Amino acid sequence: MNAMRKIYLIIITIILLAFQGKAQALQIFGGEEHDVYLGCLNCSKYDSNSIWNSYGNYGSKYNTSSIWNSYGDYGSAYSSYSPFNNYASYPPVIVDEDGNFYGYFTVNTVKSQRANFDLVLIIYKYHEQIKEDVSEWHDKIFN
Repeated sequence: MNAMRKIYLIIITIILLAFQGKAQALQIFGGEEHDVYLGCLNCSKYDSNSIWNSYGNYGSKYNTSSIWNSYGDYGSAYSSYSPFNNYASYPPVIVDEDGNFYGYFTVNTVKSQRANFDLVLIIYKYHEQIKEDVSEWHDKIFN
């Protein structure tokens, strides 16, 4: 019986170690049907899909698919599709790679199922400053 317990503990330890350090990449999707990819929320600033890569499509404040574009559908304070519009009809959603829903990405504090974890709370509060230098903010937040 003692040998079985040791084997069981070893198996559990191996499983836990396999999952340790492998955080799910969180993806942002926008649009009315949430079918427009807007980038990876928690990826490295060197990842081409990262919202923290100022040279990539999703981290550039000039790209139409970027939440950091103050004049675009997904970054404007006035767009129905922007996380930064308090009254957006269709704010983006956050999902993991398996499609699990993490909430609506919106500054609207009364939106049902609003994403409310530390990273998005920082973005909600400082999004105007973050737009000016996403790479620098990545380092502040993740390092």
